[in-house]
Amino acid sequence: MKAFNLTPVAVVHSPYKEKFGIPRQPQLAPDVEASVELVAPFSRPEALSGLAQASHIWLQFIFHQTIDKGWKPTVRPPRLGGNKRLGVFATRATHRPNALGLSVVKLLRVEQTPVPRLIISGCDLLDGTPVLDIKPYIPYVDSVAEATHAFAEAEPQKIAVHISPPASQQCEEFYREKGIDLTELLGQILSQDPKPAYQTFDAERVYGMRLFDKNIQWQYQLTDGQWLINVTAITAQDLSA
Repeated sequence: MKAFNLTPVAVVHSPYKEKFGIPRQPQLAPDVEASVELVAPFSRPEALSGLAQASHIWLQFIFHQTIDKGWKPTVRPPRLGGNKRLGVFATRATHRPNALGLSVVKLLRVEQTPVPRLIISGCDLLDGTPVLDIKPYIPYVDSVAEATHAFAEAEPQKIAVHISPPASQQCEEFYREKGIDLTELLGQILSQDPKPAYQTFDAERVYGMRLFDKNIQWQYQLTDGQWLINVTAITAQDLSA
């Protein structure tokens, strides 16, 4: 069968600087904003004409950080504990034959300067993700009321997130500098429990992720018989490394 060459039409600029910690599905962290910037030769203002009439859009993109790792015929979905295998085409795993991803995100606005771009929220895309296509979400055909899925009927159960006093102070400083409520965003992102599903809770282990220009560190803590995430430190990234 004939092969096809696809050229990115846009690139994503998001606060997610690494794969770990990104919500596993779009809209699970609805307040996370990002931009989708058109690239030449597609960066023409008229290409976005009329798109602002849509409240949500589809983004078709490349899993660019896993494409070199090839594909796997079976994968371990996190929703099944990371131990049971399913066929890759029965999941949304990143290790796919063509490394294609699909996300529906909220369109906040269309901007034309300094370059044509879309401001979106509910983003689950890594910074620098190449976008192959943009389409409007059309409710009467894209929303199927009777649709079901056996092991993903409802949103995953969330875990409580606590921000320690030192980390809370950093969140306040970030808000004064950027106008972004990092406390709210961390609650939305970390409540999805980013650790691999096959790992057990370990109060000694320190986890971390890069978000915006910050390093976020947290540990799991058992409180009143329930595990929660305690954000222990927020520090500036060493951008010279």
